[in-house]
Amino acid sequence: MTARSSHRPWTPTKHALDRIVAVALLILLAPLLVVIALAIRCEGVGPVVYRQTRPGLHGEPFQIIKFRSMRPDPELERRGTEGDHLRITRLGRLLRASSLDELPNLINVARGEMSIIGPRPLLMSYLELYDEHQARRHEVRPGMTGLAQVNGRNDSDWATRFDLDVEYVDRCSFLLDVQILVATVWTVITGRGVSAPGHATMGTFRGTDDQAIAAR
Repeated sequence: MTARSSHRPWTPTKHALDRIVAVALLILLAPLLVVIALAIRCEGVGPVVYRQTRPGLHGEPFQIIKFRSMRPDPELERRGTEGDHLRITRLGRLLRASSLDELPNLINVARGEMSIIGPRPLLMSYLELYDEHQARRHEVRPGMTGLAQVNGRNDSDWATRFDLDVEYVDRCSFLLDVQILVATVWTVITGRGVSAPGHATMGTFRGTDDQAIAAR
C-alpha cells in the first residue's frame, strides 16, 4: 500500500515516547498481566494469547498480540465475526468490556509496530476494500485506542469510523493524544460501545458501500 506522505512534527517524538511508556507499563502491570494469564489458563479455552496478522504503518503486516477471549473453533472462525457470540467466553466478555484483552498490545508498541494512540488495526483482508480516503488511516501507526474508539467504539458505522481515523491522521498532535487518552478512560469505565447491535464484538466490513458496524 502506498501512503500519502505528510509532515507531522509530533510523530518522531510520539514514536519514541510510545516505546518508553509501553515498556514502563509492561513492568508496572506485570502482576495484573500474570493474573489475567492464569485466569485464562484456568478457563481452559486454548492458548493464553491470541496472535493475528494485521496491517500496520503503510499497510505492512505485523502480528498483533491480545489476551484470548474466545474459544478456538475452526468452523465458527470461518464464519468471521458472525460466529463471535458463540465463541466468546464469560471471562473473555469481561476482558473485552474492560479492554484488558488489549493490554498485550503494549508488546507491539514496545516493538515499534503500534502506537498507544492511533487507528485500531483491522484485518488484512480489508486492505483491498478501502477507497483512497479510507486507506489514509495507514499513514500513521495503528494504536491501542484512537479517535474512533472514544466516539462510538464498536457502536458506529464504518463510514464514521474511517472518517474519524483519517481526521486523526490529519490532526495528530500531543494535545489530541492527551485528549483521546482521557476520553479512553471514561469510555472504558462506562463500557460504552463494547459491541455492535446484534454482534458480540463487531460486524464485517465489506466495502465502501457496506453499512456494517465498525470494528474495535
